[in-house]
Amino acid sequence: MLYEKATKVLYIDLATGKIEIKQRTDLAIYLGGVGLASKLLAETMRPELPPLAPEQPMVLAIGAISGIYPLITKTVAMFISPLTGELGESYAGGRLALALSMAGYDAVVIRGKASRPSYIAIDGGNVEIKDARPIWGMDSDVVGQFLRDSEEGSGKRSILRIGPAGEKMVKFASVCVDTYRHFGRLGLGALMGSKLVKAITVTGDKTTKIKDFKEYFRAYQTIFKSVTETDLMAKYHDLGTSINVESISALGALPTKNLTDNHFDDAEQISGEAFAEENLVRKLACTGCPVGCIHIGQFRRKFDDGYDYESVSVAYDYELIYSLGALLGISKTDEVLQLIEAVEKTGMDAISAGVALAWATESLIQGIVTEAETLLPLTYGNTENYYQAILYLSARKNAFYQALGEGTRFAGAKLGGEGFALQVAGNEIPGYHTGYANLVGLTVGARHSHLCNAGYAVDQSLKTFDENKAVNTLFDEELERCLLNSLVICLFARKLYTRETVLKALNATGYLLTDDELTTIAKRIYSMKLRLKEKLGFDPRQVKLPQRFFKTPSMNGLLESSIVERMINRYAEKCSELLAEKI
Repeated sequence: MLYEKATKVLYIDLATGKIEIKQRTDLAIYLGGVGLASKLLAETMRPELPPLAPEQPMVLAIGAISGIYPLITKTVAMFISPLTGELGESYAGGRLALALSMAGYDAVVIRGKASRPSYIAIDGGNVEIKDARPIWGMDSDVVGQFLRDSEEGSGKRSILRIGPAGEKMVKFASVCVDTYRHFGRLGLGALMGSKLVKAITVTGDKTTKIKDFKEYFRAYQTIFKSVTETDLMAKYHDLGTSINVESISALGALPTKNLTDNHFDDAEQISGEAFAEENLVRKLACTGCPVGCIHIGQFRRKFDDGYDYESVSVAYDYELIYSLGALLGISKTDEVLQLIEAVEKTGMDAISAGVALAWATESLIQGIVTEAETLLPLTYGNTENYYQAILYLSARKNAFYQALGEGTRFAGAKLGGEGFALQVAGNEIPGYHTGYANLVGLTVGARHSHLCNAGYAVDQSLKTFDENKAVNTLFDEELERCLLNSLVICLFARKLYTRETVLKALNATGYLLTDDELTTIAKRIYSMKLRLKEKLGFDPRQVKLPQRFFKTPSMNGLLESSIVERMINRYAEKCSELLAEKI
């Protein structure tokens, strides 16, 4: 915690009920966040066991200065991904980071399996494992309401919960955080479900007194003014990431109808502008953020044979519009929101769910699977059937949905259609088909996400493609994001939190570090993550990429697999060079 020499870690053993708080003086070298969580994962994971073995841990961590500066609002979760079998790394905003800070914890490590459905209640130093049988089987929104009503406590509170998909251990099940934020990618919800943990509540009222308030206030004001008085964050507040729908489609980089096309003819109808005009009802922000990038859309749904309707509100952004819109051929904003709502209440990652259904649709079209297996005709643009298929998938209704619930890579390998299963190293792809840097970036990224190294942005920024320059840029960006994620800064603010700004923020609160020391911390973290991935058997050079990536043109034309292979090999060499350094 801030101004304390020790890092405070809460250990919870679900099998024995043992609760332990340790003051660790050896963890300050990671600055918290992804570095701290990776270290704790390395200490507690069992690489020889399956990802959902009871002994496997889930780790939550915040950064060294969480909660006291704008946009330092995220919490990181580290685990062994049940979807990919290797490193799981996910981030969520909302109130969780501040709640953990006010509860007095830098990190939480949860191991074991409860003897019955349970939820964990953390209220400062009071930690209990409680009976969740009354809420087992409920949708995540109902669980949130139940816990808000039943759990008392003063101070800041955050509620994490899983839906039915997590209970059924769908391998890309998500964790809902404070209704509109999520640990979405890589299956943390399945891990919680396997441990019979339905929810976690965190409440705290601990405040931190700033020692040098004048210096801190000067740094805070500089950052706050950059957020509110410049254009750096304007797009995230105005239309949010959905502003990119039309432009990415126009570039020929928007995966459409299972990437059988690279642009969506109806992109304008599901653009950020269209959502704003037809559905936007309010904007929200994570605690401690003045931006308000969470865009809430609303649609009406009839719920009986008369004229009675309910208004349903869900958050939307670019990735959800891609995966549950263009990828499935859905061209109406109301219908995209309906599918988002189905994914939300069942508790699945929206990207993975959309990609899985797109693969299932093409598999049905090509005769690889039958309607008897899918239980209904899946056709691009048919929202009603997709909505029902989401419910089938979350419930793992039959053998087909059992396989699909293991992930698109698994389903493609088991049933056929590997060549158009849109995944990289087991993780379903985000909404970009920009070129080489994107595809290589997804392959070598620590969590196989566009948020690892922004390969899609590298493709767009390079005026003339250069293999070595692209690889070096990807590597440098991955390294820098290890630093940002150690503080768990919202990556929307990465251009605002330059090295100079980060140093000012740290120095004003007692962390007297230099630029070189920040680089060392970033290298230490990245090296540790690379070693974790090696222990879990990952080698980027062994990743088998689906042929669809090389058959549908990217925004830079058709991609050649030989170039991708060379770039991956070069990146692997750079990783080996980093691991050879004495850090």
